[in-house]
Amino acid sequence: MGPLIWAALAAAVCVPIAAAAASPLLAWRGPVYILAGFAGILALGLMLVQPLLAGGYLPGLSSYRGRRAHHWIGGALVVAVVIHVGGLWITSPPDMIDALLFSSPTPFSPFGVIAMWAIFAVALLAALRRRLGLRPRTWRIAHMLLAIVIVAGSVVHGILIEGTMETVSKAALCALVLGATMKVMADLRVRRKRATLRGESIARQ
Repeated sequence: MGPLIWAALAAAVCVPIAAAAASPLLAWRGPVYILAGFAGILALGLMLVQPLLAGGYLPGLSSYRGRRAHHWIGGALVVAVVIHVGGLWITSPPDMIDALLFSSPTPFSPFGVIAMWAIFAVALLAALRRRLGLRPRTWRIAHMLLAIVIVAGSVVHGILIEGTMETVSKAALCALVLGATMKVMADLRVRRKRATLRGESIARQ
């Protein structure tokens, strides 16, 4: 069962990338723009991996390794977003300024910008968590709320863009990211409630 889960995950991430690589629209794009676009696709794929790691659903990984992988892939997600935004800035600074100022006429821009800032906020909080003295519960709530913003913004951003990504594989990946995030958040909430009830039961004994 383990190999099948990993194969399904690899397919979910790689098929949209392969489909985008076969897009005829790439013939009219420069290398920097192409790099930026594929960095965005990779970032969306990494968003599918993150909740699965957080929920412990990927076989063969211990709890410790899962947390470490979640940490490093979070860093890779930040790098992918920086490449995505940086490449688009190089190819068209006025468009990126409009997007960052929420004055772009394209409907997908504000969702991407909001998701970007939420990603940076999570990374910053994670890096400064100990220095800021964040309690585990505070960090968990902040992380979860920002994750919701990241996933919702990224999915809407991706769906609204009509570009090199193939429609069906893009929609499937977005649905998987959204579904996995909702499933993991619900399961983690149930686990915490059970742990709390178990602790109260032991305290009464």
